[in-house]
Amino acid sequence: MMGEVLSSGWLSEGPMTRKFEELVRAFIGVRHAVAATSCTTAMEMALRAMGIGHGDKVIVPDFTHPATANVIIAVGARPVLVDVDLSTYNIDYDEARKAAVKKARAVIPVSWAGYPLDKRDLDNLKSECNLLLLEDAACSLGSQCDGIKTGSMADITCFSFHPRKVITTGEGGMATTDNDEYAEKLRTFKNFGTGKIGGQSHFVEYGSNYKMSDLLAAAGVAQMAKLAGIIARRIELANYYDKLLSEVDGIRPPKKKENAGHIYQTYAAYVEVEGARNKLMDYLRSNGVEAQIGTYALHTEPYYRNVEKQGDLLQSKLLHDNLMALPMCHRMTQENQEYVVSHIEKFLREFRG
Repeated sequence: MMGEVLSSGWLSEGPMTRKFEELVRAFIGVRHAVAATSCTTAMEMALRAMGIGHGDKVIVPDFTHPATANVIIAVGARPVLVDVDLSTYNIDYDEARKAAVKKARAVIPVSWAGYPLDKRDLDNLKSECNLLLLEDAACSLGSQCDGIKTGSMADITCFSFHPRKVITTGEGGMATTDNDEYAEKLRTFKNFGTGKIGGQSHFVEYGSNYKMSDLLAAAGVAQMAKLAGIIARRIELANYYDKLLSEVDGIRPPKKKENAGHIYQTYAAYVEVEGARNKLMDYLRSNGVEAQIGTYALHTEPYYRNVEKQGDLLQSKLLHDNLMALPMCHRMTQENQEYVVSHIEKFLREFRG
């Protein structure tokens, strides 16, 4: 694929990016897929396309990467932090409803770690609270719930192709939507604000350069053909972790509803022994196992301490303090996984005395 791009003489956004967009669009089954430089820039453009701007309130889960809330601030809007569910690690819909009463215009639920959102919950929240819906699906290309694929449930959905995701273009993102007007605005915003008037190109409104190059898109095109196999392998690894961890006291494997097609971009287990998570991570690293936190509780970060919050955000804080992401890679063997879990079991046994 890369050789095809280099020989074509077209290195910026062009035919290969269009091909990548079409593959993602067809895979999800939506009308439009628009490539961008990252999921973050795609979400920023998505908010602008939906008319979210200065002073508007946007609901966002507290347990997420700061990028989810940063895009709200980037367009001049105001984030409202809400709690998450301790089982799915995704947004708490009841807390979102309470926040919506305070004149929110939109919500950005996150399908965190590759755990899909449920379209029924999203539709109910959207209709009951009259909210625009932007899904941060950075981790979730290929996930589904009740057979409905992530990328087709929200007004606009944004994906990431960062190296930690199931497929990568190095850096890159994609927005998907069934709304023709939103798609046209996304394409205008990412290309310096260009659009057509009377068949002629003009700079019709504000825009920037958020285009994906054909060089990066070539990596995405090649990997789309392997996506099903990549996801199947991650599910296989997750299932074996589940089996191993079910026999270890003090740590809980991630829960999953039967109707949820989790892709396990991150396999995050909950350490139930108070005060143990950080020391356990240090112990694992000292034994050659790379373990990480799940993600951040935004309200604990300096920049977000004074933003509007709904409730005490207790579940988010518990996940921030106790969730641990275990290593997952395509070539990982069962022996590798057994090594990881044996060290978890040894540490927790000794930590509790």
